[in-house]
Amino acid sequence: MRIRTLGKTGLHVTELCVGTSALGSNPKTYGYEVAEHTALETLRRVFQGPITFLDTSNEYGQNGSSERLIGTVLRELGGVPDGFLVATKVDPDSTGDFSGRRVHASVRESRERLDLDHLPLVYLHDPERISFSEATAPGGPVQAMRELQADGVIGHLGVAGGPIELLRRYVDTGVFEVVITHNRFTLLDRSAGPLLDDCAAAGVAAVNAAPFASGLLAKGPNHTDRYFYGSAPPQIIEAAERVQAVCDRHDVPLAAAALQFSMRDSRITSTVVGITRPERVEQTVQHAQHPIPDSLWHQIHPAPEEVWLS
Repeated sequence: MRIRTLGKTGLHVTELCVGTSALGSNPKTYGYEVAEHTALETLRRVFQGPITFLDTSNEYGQNGSSERLIGTVLRELGGVPDGFLVATKVDPDSTGDFSGRRVHASVRESRERLDLDHLPLVYLHDPERISFSEATAPGGPVQAMRELQADGVIGHLGVAGGPIELLRRYVDTGVFEVVITHNRFTLLDRSAGPLLDDCAAAGVAAVNAAPFASGLLAKGPNHTDRYFYGSAPPQIIEAAERVQAVCDRHDVPLAAAALQFSMRDSRITSTVVGITRPERVEQTVQHAQHPIPDSLWHQIHPAPEEVWLS
C-alpha cells in the first residue's frame, strides 16, 4: 500500500480505506446481514494491515454497532495500532435532530464506543439531511464541530455526503480538510469530477467511497443488478455490460478495473472499500495490484450523463 498525505491535515493514510458500514449489519441497505463473530474476525484481520485507514460512523449498524465492534477489537489490541487512522462521523439521532447539541452527543457516543478520548478525524455525515443554512448557522452542527476541535476532542474536520453541488458549498467554507464522496466517481458515474477539482485547488483531501457502486462493479451485470443500494436501471446495466466486455477482452477482473479507476486518479487521496469478511482484505489488495494495460482505460467510456446520480 502506498502511503499518502491526507491533504492539509498532515495525517498519513494508505491509498485504500476500509469501510465498515456493512460490518454493523445493515440488510436493508446492503441486502445481506453480517454476523457479529464474522465482523469481529474481519476487524481483527484488518488491523493486521496492510490497509491502515478505517472509516466508520456513529449511525452505522443498530445502535452504533460498527463503532462498538471496532472498539471491542481496539481494546483487545490495547489501542489503535501504530500507523492506523480510525475516522468516524457525526450523525443525527433517531428523531432527526442534527443540531449542535446533537453533534456533541454524537461525538460523546463515538468516543465511548471506540474507547478513544481523541478522535483524529470526524466528518459531518450526509449533511443533505438538513439545509446548508441550518448546518452553518450559529449553534448548528458545523459550529459544534469547530468547538470540539478547539477543545482538542476532534483533530480534523471532514464532510461526507452525496449531492455534489452541496459538497462543493461545504468545501467553499474553508472549514473542512477532507471530503468523502460516494457512488459519484466510478466506471459508471463521473459526476463528482467538479468536486474533485475543487478539492485539488483548495488542498482539501478527497476520499472516494463505493467504487463498486454497491456491487454491480464487483460481481458484474451477469450476477447482480444491485447499484447504489437498489436495482440498476436499464441504462446502467447496459453501460456495465459494455465495461465488462472491455475488461473481458483484456483479461482483467471487473472489480480490479473498478477499484483502480479510483486509485489512479491523482485528485483522490484514498478509496473506501467495504470489507465484510477476513479474506476480502487479500482479495482487495490483489485487485488493487492487478496489472491493467493503458489500452483498457482508453476503451472505457462513462455512462450517459443523464443517468448520473445527482
